[in-house]
Amino acid sequence: MNLYGFAPLLWAGAKETLALAVLSLAVSVLLGLAGASAKLSRHAPWRAIATAYTTLIRSVPDLVLMLLLFYSIQIAVNNLTDAFGWDQFDIDPFTAGVLTLGFIYGAYFTETFRGAFLAVPRGQLEAGSAYGMSGMRVFARILFPQMMRFALPGIGNNWQVLVKATALVSIIGLADVVKAAQDAGKSTFNMFFFILIAALIYLAITSASNLVLMALERRYSIGVRHAEL
Repeated sequence: MNLYGFAPLLWAGAKETLALAVLSLAVSVLLGLAGASAKLSRHAPWRAIATAYTTLIRSVPDLVLMLLLFYSIQIAVNNLTDAFGWDQFDIDPFTAGVLTLGFIYGAYFTETFRGAFLAVPRGQLEAGSAYGMSGMRVFARILFPQMMRFALPGIGNNWQVLVKATALVSIIGLADVVKAAQDAGKSTFNMFFFILIAALIYLAITSASNLVLMALERRYSIGVRHAEL
C-alpha cells in the first residue's frame, strides 16, 4: 500500500493511541472500583459524592468534558506556579489525555462494577467471612472473580468506546493516529484516504481487543454451567 512516505508517522500515531487507551483504561478501572465501592458504601456522604460524579460525567458530552478538564488543570497549574514564583509549566498532552479520559470513563466503569458487585450472591460473601477469611481475602477469592464474570460484557463495551474516544485528544495537541492522518492528508491533498487508514487502525485495535476479551470471558467462566438451548 502506498502511504506516500507517511507510514512511520501513522505507526507512531497508532502506538500513541494504543498507549493512551491502555493507560486511560487503567485509570478508569481504578476510579470505577473506587466509585462502585463508594456507591455501595453504608456512608451517605460517599454515596452522594459517587452519585454526583457519575451523574455529572454521564450527562455532559465527552468533548466538552475533555476541554473543561484540560483547561481547568492547566489553569490550576498556572495559578500554582504564579503563587510560588515558579516558571510556567505546560501540561503534556499525553498525560492530560490519560487523566481526562480516565476520569471521564471512570464514571461508566463505576456503574459497570456496581452492577457486577450486586450480582454476586451475598450469601457467598457471608460464608467466606464465617469461614474466617479476612475482608481482603473474601474480595480476592470470592467477590472479584465472580464480579469480573458479570462485569466483562460492560468492560468490553466501555473499552470499545474508550478507544474511539482517544480521537478527541487530538484537539489538545496529542500526536495520535487521527492527528497523524490529518497531517498526512493535508500534505498530500488526499484526506479521505488517510482518514480511512486511521479508521482501519481503530478497527484493528478493537478487533484484537475482542480476542482478548473473549479469552478473559473464558477464564472467568471456568466452572460455570451454561444452560443448553
